[in-house]
Amino acid sequence: MDSEQVVAAPSVVGGDVASNRVTTDQARNAVAEAAAAVRGSVDMTPDGEPRVGIILGTGLGRLVAEIDDVQAIDYSDIPHMPTSTVESHAGRLIFGRLGGTPVWALQGRFHRYEGYGLAEVAFPVRLLRTIGVETLVVSAACGGMNPLWSPGDLVLLDDHINLLGDSPLVGPNVDEFGPRFPDMSEPYDKELQELAMDAALRLGFPLHRGVYAAVVGPQLETRAEYRMLRRMGADVVGMSTVPEVIVARHASMRVLGIAIITDQCLPDALLPADVPTIIQTAMAAEPNLTRLIREIVGGFS
Repeated sequence: MDSEQVVAAPSVVGGDVASNRVTTDQARNAVAEAAAAVRGSVDMTPDGEPRVGIILGTGLGRLVAEIDDVQAIDYSDIPHMPTSTVESHAGRLIFGRLGGTPVWALQGRFHRYEGYGLAEVAFPVRLLRTIGVETLVVSAACGGMNPLWSPGDLVLLDDHINLLGDSPLVGPNVDEFGPRFPDMSEPYDKELQELAMDAALRLGFPLHRGVYAAVVGPQLETRAEYRMLRRMGADVVGMSTVPEVIVARHASMRVLGIAIITDQCLPDALLPADVPTIIQTAMAAEPNLTRLIREIVGGFS
């Protein structure tokens, strides 16, 4: 999704490849400073540190209305946190209870197309891990390339293809964050997927299972690109999610990914993209996504 043009200055959490010469001490200290600021801004008694974190994608920020006893921190009040520039991303870290389970929710994420390096894009995941999160739920809006699926449908992510041309793990490895060469044979937790499928069945709506391709954007894909992605094995395509999942798995977090199909991307019947309609579709499907995530997360309490 396009937004105002942003040029990100090099920072201690990342930047472009040429400026990514961050020392392990700088990376470690940046996360520690952010975590200290968050802990100092939120009263977590009597719940303690939440073990579940949720990332809310384009048009999906209203899940916050389902969170009880909300305490919010603006991203601008968290040291080293990037600034969210996309209109539908509020830019707040939320603490509260969802279905009785204490959670952190990121109301707004960052993208490579905004000018950020992938280490900056995934910095909030490092922060969540440092403040105690063990399970990460990522949501996203995406284009659907499977001809049997429709706009508004929910897709459970089973795997992904990284076409961003980079990794958030490029640069010196911080051993406390995770291993130099993390395994990615199961980026999305199989047990959590089964919980999600069972929850969707109880709630009475379909939940597809498929592969997500991550591209840079902000331009949407051409007909030839959609054909290529489909032949590569992708069912949906978007401009986020994968950097966050890579960093989460690097940190041994369990990950559940759910996407909303906002537009149909069939190359032989491709219509011009209409961004307001894409956001409207995401918002119209959000109640089902909210019910599903609430049902799953509530079971963790």
